[in-house]
Amino acid sequence: MANLNIDSKQERTYDAIVIGSGMSGGWAAKELTEKGLKTLVLERGRDVKHMEDYPTTNMMPWEFKHRGEIPRDIAEENPVVSRCYAFKEDAKHFFVLDTEHPYVQQEPFDWIRGYQVGGKSLLWARQTQRWSPYDFEGPARDGFAVEWPISYEDIAPWYSHVEKFVGISGNKDGIPQLPDGEFLPPMDLTCVESYFKEQMSEHYPERPVIIGRCAHLTEPQPIHLEQGRGQCMYRNICQRGCPYGAYFSSNSSTIPWAAKTGNMTLRPHSVVDSIIYDEQQERAVGVRVVDANTKETVEYYADIIFLNASALNSNMILMNSTSDRFLDGLGNDSGLLGKYVAFHNYRGTISAEYEGFMDRTTSGRRPNGGYIPRFRNVFSQETDFLRGYAAGLSAHRSQVRDTSGAGQILKENLLNPSPGPWRVGSHMMGETIPKESNYVALDPEKRDEWGMPLLNVSVEYDDNDEKMLEDFFEQMSEMYDKAGFTNIRTRDSEQAPGLDIHEMGGVRMGKDPETSLLNRWNQLHACKNVFVTDGACMTSTGTQNPSLTYMALTARSANYAVEELNKGNL
Repeated sequence: MANLNIDSKQERTYDAIVIGSGMSGGWAAKELTEKGLKTLVLERGRDVKHMEDYPTTNMMPWEFKHRGEIPRDIAEENPVVSRCYAFKEDAKHFFVLDTEHPYVQQEPFDWIRGYQVGGKSLLWARQTQRWSPYDFEGPARDGFAVEWPISYEDIAPWYSHVEKFVGISGNKDGIPQLPDGEFLPPMDLTCVESYFKEQMSEHYPERPVIIGRCAHLTEPQPIHLEQGRGQCMYRNICQRGCPYGAYFSSNSSTIPWAAKTGNMTLRPHSVVDSIIYDEQQERAVGVRVVDANTKETVEYYADIIFLNASALNSNMILMNSTSDRFLDGLGNDSGLLGKYVAFHNYRGTISAEYEGFMDRTTSGRRPNGGYIPRFRNVFSQETDFLRGYAAGLSAHRSQVRDTSGAGQILKENLLNPSPGPWRVGSHMMGETIPKESNYVALDPEKRDEWGMPLLNVSVEYDDNDEKMLEDFFEQMSEMYDKAGFTNIRTRDSEQAPGLDIHEMGGVRMGKDPETSLLNRWNQLHACKNVFVTDGACMTSTGTQNPSLTYMALTARSANYAVEELNKGNL
């Protein structure tokens, strides 16, 4: 029996373990397996195979039983996820239901999750902007959080590395606060968006308007064809999963790429309970897993562990990884684990109409929009709030349907709408300031059906966020007015934090082990063979959609980990 146990342990031993198969986990798997490491990828949800498991991707609108809507009883039972814009009948199977995975809201917080292979990479908005030096230098310059241990120059080569493999559509715009990258041909602005861009260059030269940079293949390169991915068809139903692989997801790209090396083992239905720390070896030696179906506990072992379970789940796993050495969670010598959680403020929207270009309209379904990079407090402090906001931009002609008549006449009227006025809209993407009072913690009493403590979430807006929101309304209204837009309306959605789906922090990077948990390579200061490279690692939030930065940080750390492993340092 002893030999059988040894064999069993050997069968559960790998060079590396990656916890999570989403945006950053997929990249860890790709980089580690490419370097020859036998890698176990653990995913708490089910498997979702590219093309095979997109059940609604080719369905017509009339084929949906509820015409695309969520039935009232499901919506009422699951109020949090029902507030997400993409939680509709065509994609609801990729979302976590509130009833199945409860958590505790100390303050209102909408935690949107996707538990399956690929995670939320199936559902993301695909916007991919680089951070700039002004983002990495922000906390030190403006005196909040802690200083980032890396600069833009440290990560720039890894942005390029990721962009070439993912495929990013965009223009080289030459904007200091939004560095250019490795771009495929850009999508186009509509005529009204282009007009607005011209107006802003005349009235506000420091406020550029560009087409969004997005992870869609507008002109696939050999590396994308090698992944089996094809050109974007402009269907704009990406949330169903793209059978062409035209937008980047772990399912269409990094996970099958890692599998192709022969070095990856993928284990779905694996709820990670904790990381196992060996006090004699002074290092992590493995991961404790609860099988999601059988509830059986299994341990797996490896030399290095990448934690990519998504920002708040990575916090939760570290907090649940206790030992005599780490009574309050793995690597938590500073006592800051779970603190300084931040997000993006998406509360503000503005809409208007434009009476020009009535002889033009749009065609196709562009899965992208215009983008206004941050223009407040970029080069110096100029307002009574810290940091700033970026904004989206869209302009399209509405459809007017004539509902008069009856019978065949009514049918013809409904089937042949005419273009209405141009409608213009923007939404804010505001940077929030990480604070110790915004935190997550394990509930001392409540547990889920797999025995994990529920997560307590206590995250709120602050006065800085309110001032920033008012400034967004004021500045954008002024900009819209300068462009000659009419019927300008602003709206505060008053949505709770979390609905932006950009939660970050809790395991922040920094230079000092007393004020941070991760070093410049995303290693736990106190446990060097554990790397955290998802949103949990973020020291501050910037205004850019964060996924590109997670992927670049992960690729950088994975390559460093392999180098250190080969040197015998891990």
